[in-house]
Amino acid sequence: MQMNILTCTADTPIYKAASRMRQKNISSILVIDNGKAIGIWTEADCRKINFNENKTFITEISQLMSTPVLTIQQNLLVHELSAKFRSHAIRHFIVVDNNNSPIGIVSQSDVIKSQGIEHYLQAKKVANSYKKITESLNQQHSLNCVAQHMKNTQRSAALIYHTQRQQYGIVTERDLLTILTGVQYNNDSAWHYANYPLQTVNSNTSLYSAYQHLINNNIRHLAVCNSHDEIIGLLTMDNIMSDIELAYVEELHQIVQQRDVALKKSKQHLLIAEKIIEASLDGIMITNANGSIMSVNPAFTKVTGYQADEVIGKRSNILSSGLHCASFYHELWQTILTEGVWQGEIWNKRKNGEVYPQWLTIIEISESKQKNQTFAAIFSDISDRKMAEKRIENLAFYDELTQLPNRRLFYDRIDIALASAHRNQEKVALFFIDLDYFKDINDNYGHRVGDQLLQSIAKRLTDSIKEGDTVARLGGDEFTLLLTEIKEVSHISKICQRVIDQVRQPYHIDGHTLQVTTSIGIAVYPDDGTNETELLKNADIAMYRAKDIGRNSFQLFTPAMNAQSLERSLMQNHFRLALKNNELILNYQLQKNILNDEIHGVETLLRWSNPTLGQVSPAQFIPMAEELGLIAEVDNWVLAQACQQRKTWLDNGVNCGRIAVNISPLHFHQGDLIASVKSILSISQLPPELLEIEVTESCFIKQLDNAANILQELKKMGIKIALDDFGTGFSSLSYLTRLPIDIIKIDASFIAKLPNNYREAQITSAIIMLAQNLELEIVAEGVENEAQMSFLLEHGCNIIQGYLYSKPAPEQHISSILMLDTI
Repeated sequence: MQMNILTCTADTPIYKAASRMRQKNISSILVIDNGKAIGIWTEADCRKINFNENKTFITEISQLMSTPVLTIQQNLLVHELSAKFRSHAIRHFIVVDNNNSPIGIVSQSDVIKSQGIEHYLQAKKVANSYKKITESLNQQHSLNCVAQHMKNTQRSAALIYHTQRQQYGIVTERDLLTILTGVQYNNDSAWHYANYPLQTVNSNTSLYSAYQHLINNNIRHLAVCNSHDEIIGLLTMDNIMSDIELAYVEELHQIVQQRDVALKKSKQHLLIAEKIIEASLDGIMITNANGSIMSVNPAFTKVTGYQADEVIGKRSNILSSGLHCASFYHELWQTILTEGVWQGEIWNKRKNGEVYPQWLTIIEISESKQKNQTFAAIFSDISDRKMAEKRIENLAFYDELTQLPNRRLFYDRIDIALASAHRNQEKVALFFIDLDYFKDINDNYGHRVGDQLLQSIAKRLTDSIKEGDTVARLGGDEFTLLLTEIKEVSHISKICQRVIDQVRQPYHIDGHTLQVTTSIGIAVYPDDGTNETELLKNADIAMYRAKDIGRNSFQLFTPAMNAQSLERSLMQNHFRLALKNNELILNYQLQKNILNDEIHGVETLLRWSNPTLGQVSPAQFIPMAEELGLIAEVDNWVLAQACQQRKTWLDNGVNCGRIAVNISPLHFHQGDLIASVKSILSISQLPPELLEIEVTESCFIKQLDNAANILQELKKMGIKIALDDFGTGFSSLSYLTRLPIDIIKIDASFIAKLPNNYREAQITSAIIMLAQNLELEIVAEGVENEAQMSFLLEHGCNIIQGYLYSKPAPEQHISSILMLDTI
C-alpha cells in the first residue's frame, strides 16, 4: 500500500482536487468530512465530467465522488485482495487499521508491481491482452464526447483519428485530470488535447517487453500495431494487470499450498504425537524396556510433583506407593507382554510422599519385539472421582449441611427400631422438632448465618442423646429424634426439656449473638402409632400444637390433637370456597379526631362467616389464606369492595375521610399490587387521595429497596401510606427515613396498658414525639377508655380508633352513623 493518502474536504472544487492530484502525481484523492472518509475521487472519475460546461470544473467534489468508500483491513491476504478488486470492479481500496482509521491506499498496480511478475509476462504476447478499436473518434469530436466514450466503454483512454493528417492521437484519464486543473477551458476539439505521435508496440511482442516500455517511459498506454504497422488497438497498464493478476495469485496460492502439504506430510506423525503429549490433561510417561523414564509431559509434573529433569533417566518405580505386592506388578507386566496393553486402578505416590489413586493405561508402542522396546504410561489422578463417589454415597443417606442422617436413612432406622421394640416389648419415641422463627433469622442475617446455625443446632441435638439413638434432618429447619429402649414416658419429658434448654442457649456466629427456640411434638410407639407413617404424622400434629400454645415447648400427642388437625384441614377446605360462596364480609371501624370531634377516616376489617364453622377469627383464616396462596385474591377483593363503598359514600355526600385497607406482606411482594390498585381505582372511580394502604414492617424486612419502589408508585398515584402495628417486632427508624410513610399507627398492645404502665407510657409518648418531629400523621389503635384518650390528647395524638368511639360494624350500621354525622 501507499502511505501518502491525499485528502480534501467535501466542498473542494473539482479543479482544485485535480490540481493537487497532478502536483503529487497521485491517481486518487480521499474526501473527508468531520474526520471520516465519505468518498473517493480518482482519475477514472474524470470520465463523469461534462466538459461542455465550464461551471462543471468548480462543482464541489462531493457531487461527483464515489461513495461509500470501500475499505480493507491491513492484514488482508494478497489473493483475497485481488478477488475484491475483481468483484467490485474498482482500482483502489482504502486500507484501515483495527480502529477503522485510514492508514494507506492500495491499487491494482501496487499489488502486481510488488510481486515479481516477469516470468508471467515473458510467456505471453501483446496480442493476448490489448483491446481492439471498436468505435472511431475523429478530430471533430468534442472533449466531452471523448470522456463519454471512455465512460461508456469503461476504458482509461481513447484513440482519436485525424482524417486530414491520417494520424492517431490519444487522450487518457490523466489528460482529462490535467485539463481539470485549469478553471478556464476553451471547449476546443478533442484533438487539441490529444498526445501524438503515438508510442506503439507490435502485437507479437512479449508482454514483458511492452511492460518494460511502459515503465521506462512512465506511461500507461501503448498503441498496438499489426504486421503491416496498422494501429489495431490499445494496450494499457490496466490490461496487463488484469490479465495476469488472477493467474499469478492462483499459482502463487497453489505453490504455497503444495509447500504446506509437503511440510505437513513430513512432520505429521511427529507433530501429532507432540501435540497430544503436550496438551493432554493426563500424565504421560515414556519408558524403555528396562523401565527407565525417557520423557514426560507437563501433566506428569502437575500430577506427580516431579519436574522432568528429576525423573528422566530414573526407573519408573520411583512412583511406587508400596501398597501393591510383587504379584500385582508381575501380572501387570505379563498382561502387557502378551496383549500389548494393561489398564486399571492403581495407587502411586507423589513427590511429597502423598499416596493417591490413579487410573493407569500402559501401552507397548514398539513396532517389533526388539531390545529397544518402548512403553507409554498414560494416567490420571482419580482422587476427585473417588471423593465424588464417596460423597454421592454419603448424600444418599446423610444431609449434606449437617452430616446428620437424612430422611431415607431415618426411615430405615425407624424400621429397625420398631422391629427391635416389638421383639423386646419396649417403647420408641419419635420427636418432630421445628425451630421457631428460623425464617426470620435467614431473612435478617442471610442464609450463610442460617446454615451455620443449623450446623450448631445439629451438634447440640446429637450431644443431647445417648449412643444408639438417632438425630436426623428432614429438610429446612425440621429435625427428628428417634429414642429407643424407652421404659417410662416420664423419661421422654426429661429428654425433651434437656433438648429445649440446649437449643435455646445463645449462639455466636459471624459476630452475631443469636437465640432460637424449638417446638417439639412427640409420638410414642406403640401408643400413638405402629408404623413410621402414623408416628411421623402424629408427631407433626403434636409439634403444631406446641406452636399454637406459644412455642418453645413440647407436646406429647393426644387423640384430641388429631381432631384439631382434622378441624384445621376442614377449615382450609371451606376457606377455598369462601369467596365463591360470598362468605367473606367487610366491617368498618371509624377513626375520630378528638380535637374537633369529627370523623377522620374509616378502616376496613375482613370477617368470615361460614354456615358450618360459624364466625372464624381473622387470626386463623388470614395466615391460612397466605398458606394456601389465596391472600392476593382476598386482598384484591377487600380493596375492590372498600373502594366501591367509599365511592358510594362520596356520591351520597358523606365525608368520612380516607378509607384504609390492610395489605398482606405476602401479597405485597408476590402479587402485582400496583396493577391491582390502578385497576380497582379505575373501575370504582374513587379519587386516589381517599384511599389509604396499611402495611406492616413485615413488608420491608426482606426487601427494603423493592418495598420502597412499590410504595413510591402508590404515592405517585396520590394514595396515603400507613405503617400499622408500629413499635412491635423489629421496628427500625430506617423505615421512616427510607420509605414514603405518611401515617404511623400505634399498636393496641401499647394503648391497652395506658396510662398506668410506666414503660408502655414512655414508649407511646416517644412514638408520638417521633411522628411529630418527622411531620407524620399518627393514629392510636385500641382506645377503649377515657383515661387512655386523655393521655393521648395530652401527648399530642389527636386521632384515635377503638371501642371507645366505634366498634367494627357492617356497612349498614356505619352508613347510618355517617349519615347522622353529616346531618
